[in-house]
Amino acid sequence: MFGIGGGELFFIILIAIMIFGSKGIPDIARFLGKTMAQLKNASNEIKNEIQKSASDNGVDMNSITGGISEEIKKAKEGISKAVNPVENITSDITNPIEKVKEDIENLSGPIKRQL
Repeated sequence: MFGIGGGELFFIILIAIMIFGSKGIPDIARFLGKTMAQLKNASNEIKNEIQKSASDNGVDMNSITGGISEEIKKAKEGISKAVNPVENITSDITNPIEKVKEDIENLSGPIKRQL
């Protein structure tokens, strides 16, 4: 949760109780909850207004964000391949090993029957 551990959270709660008292904490929490809800509603209204004005001007927001999402996905895959080359090596090694394994099975089949 926001990079805050259990001990740090306990310490923050302890300081809040010392400063505001145990009777003031519910009022503060209620105020923070209402404020967060108002911020969420305001951001949703702004988002809807932007989408409405974009659609009025003939701009398709889904196509714009879809292209960005695809580019981000490609960049993540490229970074993953660069950072984790072991995965690439594993797949490069596994395919020839499976082929050799199949060849050995094919060769050993007639040999097993002769024994």
